Amino acid sequence: MSLKNFDLRLPEKVTNPVVFSSPHSGSDYPKDFVERSILAQNQLRSSEDAFVDDLFGRVVTFGSPLLSATAPRAYVDLNRGPDEFDPKIVKDAKDPFNNPRIASGLGVIPRVVSQGRQIQSGKISMEEATERVKQFYRPYHSMLVELLAQAKLKFGIALLIDCHSMPSNALQNAMAPGGGRPDVILGNRYGASSSAGVFELVETAFKAQGFVVGRNTPFAGGYITQKHGTPSRNQHVIQVEIDRGLYMNEAQVLKSIHFKDVQARVSNTCQEICQNIAPMMRSVAE
Repeated sequence: MSLKNFDLRLPEKVTNPVVFSSPHSGSDYPKDFVERSILAQNQLRSSEDAFVDDLFGRVVTFGSPLLSATAPRAYVDLNRGPDEFDPKIVKDAKDPFNNPRIASGLGVIPRVVSQGRQIQSGKISMEEATERVKQFYRPYHSMLVELLAQAKLKFGIALLIDCHSMPSNALQNAMAPGGGRPDVILGNRYGASSSAGVFELVETAFKAQGFVVGRNTPFAGGYITQKHGTPSRNQHVIQVEIDRGLYMNEAQVLKSIHFKDVQARVSNTCQEICQNIAPMMRSVAE
């Protein structure tokens, strides 16, 4: 198993209060985990936000840090609460009370990948589950807290862009404002994790690059958005979901011929956010 518990790319100098996070792009699959799985490799990777860290990789050239997972989502989900253990996959875990994520098999130690496909037969021990959380989950979240604190200390404000991808089939019934199937869905928990002004700036930046942008439906933001978004304290979080079909072959988990084009558009979007967010947020705070 890799001892590297996250990947942190830092700019030569931090020049703005935007932090980028990619908690589901990890692809370092432990050998014993793969051997225990009853799924084919591509099925096991179906919940992974493959290549999202590459899509956003150029943000360091704009003066922002990028924090990415190394462990895959199927192994430990960094966008869940650290105690969201599923008793159907973790021995001796307590039965959850009204937790739809655990009920669907998507706790901090997932039982299933996309389309409800079971990862393995049987359960893992609570000791193994807590070790995964200790080795990968807690270091990632500690670093995320530190990066946001540094941004607030330096700029008085912080914006976290939480970067994700979504399967194309998840968008069959989705509709962006004004019509059209969305390429990108921005989530701020219906205003709870960011101000309207910050949301509008991010939305405008994506639209300027030709993306059709949806708002909050069907993805309003997960644990990270809920945990770290406190706009009343000048700490804003927006979750970004990008249609995988735009840049990859989903069945084969390979970059498509469109990857570089989408990467360039995402980079241009991020550059605009990084350049414009600090003065806009300062004017809001004043």
